[in-house]
Amino acid sequence: MVGGLSHHLQQKAPFLARTITQTPLNNNITCALLTVIYIKITLDIAFIIRSKLGFKNADISRKFIHVCAGCWIIFWPLFDVTHWSWRLNILVPAVMSVKLFYKGFIVADPNDSDVKTMSRSSSPSELLYGPLQFTLFMCYCGTTKFMTIEGVLLMASLGIGDGIAPIIGRYYGNIKYRIPLGSKKSLEGSFFGVMLGTIGGSYFFIYMLGLPMVDYILLIKVGVIAMVGEAIAPVNWDNVFMPVFIHFTLKNYIPSLLTI
Repeated sequence: MVGGLSHHLQQKAPFLARTITQTPLNNNITCALLTVIYIKITLDIAFIIRSKLGFKNADISRKFIHVCAGCWIIFWPLFDVTHWSWRLNILVPAVMSVKLFYKGFIVADPNDSDVKTMSRSSSPSELLYGPLQFTLFMCYCGTTKFMTIEGVLLMASLGIGDGIAPIIGRYYGNIKYRIPLGSKKSLEGSFFGVMLGTIGGSYFFIYMLGLPMVDYILLIKVGVIAMVGEAIAPVNWDNVFMPVFIHFTLKNYIPSLLTI
């Protein structure tokens, strides 16, 4: 299922295939550094967005990071799985998890750039909820669901679907609802954000990773499952609840997707 670096790159990125011809270890270190650069650029852009738009539009910078961080899996095919170092794909989320805990719990500086960029109210403690949960899930996904359809579906739903839903809900959400223990949602955000975002994100990731395409009917079902999971998720725990809900729902109703 998981091919080496050279075969995939010869099909997807001929230039990189010619330039990144190293030992498996060196190759994986190089690819890990590429993810570091990618996330660094993402955080810098998010900080600029937050600076330009101000506190009232904090959700835009947060969700920009959310979506871009989820797209980190497009680097997976670059890693050579013939060497244990392919696990370096989680280098960034692992370091970020430690960093978020340190800044959110120990330092607790409301003026810190990460606090301003990734929190709603410039409260350091907020880093310990959504952002930390997300990076920990990235670590889990990058080590146990690497180059699998389930990994794609989970990251598409959490990274893309859940990432864009609040923005759609904020600007276009007219039909509001709230499930007990959950946060306030909009029907437009749930449908056009979570459901369609999950479906579109899944297609995008499947193509980029070179995995077998999934029937669109099954992806629609996954989109509905993601929409329900996001709707009923407890406040501040959606980045944990949502992937767990999707995993066990797929396991019970569409187990074939977990074996691809």
